[in-house]
Amino acid sequence: MRGPTNYQLQNLLVELESKGKDSKFWRRVVKDLKKPSRQRREVNLYKIAQYAKDGETVLVPGKVLSIGEISRPVEVAAINFSAEAERKITSAKGKVISINDLFKQNPQGKKVRILG
Repeated sequence: MRGPTNYQLQNLLVELESKGKDSKFWRRVVKDLKKPSRQRREVNLYKIAQYAKDGETVLVPGKVLSIGEISRPVEVAAINFSAEAERKITSAKGKVISINDLFKQNPQGKKVRILG
């Protein structure tokens, strides 16, 4: 078996591969998501706070962890979030969404920053 064994992630990859063919952005996301779970990115909140601008959308092709603080409203899409990271993002008036939801909202991947 090659690729992720998580059923939801497999479905997401199928959708991204079929509909994201024209976008270099989504091809890059698919490449990152196909990596083994031990090679997937883990990004702490302080990194998101350091690189994201106000109101920007950030995509993490992995997990968002809670080390650090975030003070500006940022929309964050990832495979999964630690409970504390989710709480900190929403308390800073930010938004936590799935990668699938981001793809449906923004099929071109415009104005989205990949972190990790």
